[in-house]
Amino acid sequence: MAQDTVAPPRETPDALTRYYFLRAGVAAVWVVVAFTLGAANPIAAAILLVLYPAWDAFANARDAQANGGFRANGSQTLNLVVSAATSLAVLLALRAGMHAVLAVFGAWAVLAGLLQLATGLRRWRAYGAQWAMVLSGAQSALAGAFFVKQATGPATPSITTIAPYAAVGAIYFLVAAVALTIKNRRRT
Repeated sequence: MAQDTVAPPRETPDALTRYYFLRAGVAAVWVVVAFTLGAANPIAAAILLVLYPAWDAFANARDAQANGGFRANGSQTLNLVVSAATSLAVLLALRAGMHAVLAVFGAWAVLAGLLQLATGLRRWRAYGAQWAMVLSGAQSALAGAFFVKQATGPATPSITTIAPYAAVGAIYFLVAAVALTIKNRRRT
């Protein structure tokens, strides 16, 4: 059989658990840096705002590759494209101001949340214990709609407007990792 026709190995529940812990950890660190360095330094805030969706794009790419490739994981592949485009859109929106950045983040949160919801539902059959990812996707979509509405308001948003969204995401990834850990231990 030709090498390019061999499907990559399917990720194990333990690998998925480690992935969720990694996503939780990176998001938590981003939140801490956003509330400290990002809140005090506009250049640091701009860098962090571009990096957050870029990290999501990278993480979705890694996850899709580990689970059979991009063709087998349409929602994650689309999430990769949406997140990469969002990173570029944030870079451009920074020139227009934080209202524009918040609108971009809001649109991204809606799309990425719906795609995460789809991924969670698909994975539920294979791995179980995906309720936190399903809830996270739904909540992300709702938060995104709120961001879009907030972006048209009079208050000037900042990175600290967006950081709580990332903190909630970190909590959901942590809960998903713990739920999978418990489920996997019950199996053995």
